[in-house]
Amino acid sequence: MKVVNRYSRTRDVSLDSEALDACQRAFDAILAELSINHEHGKAEDIAAFVIKLYQQGVHDEKKLFELGLTATDHLRD
Repeated sequence: MKVVNRYSRTRDVSLDSEALDACQRAFDAILAELSINHEHGKAEDIAAFVIKLYQQGVHDEKKLFELGLTATDHLRD
């Protein structure tokens, strides 16, 4: 199961399939850029942050990627 989908279900996040796909692509791109896998300690935090950004109105995938990548230094290990 994709991390973004798993996180959205556990937090009762109401996103349509298009939104989830955009979040998933941004999430996957962030992990690829950082050379980490879905099981890495920060992966769920990154997924949660990307979803939060989307809910706050950031719908552009490139912007989700950029902001998500910038925030990774501040997420817990």
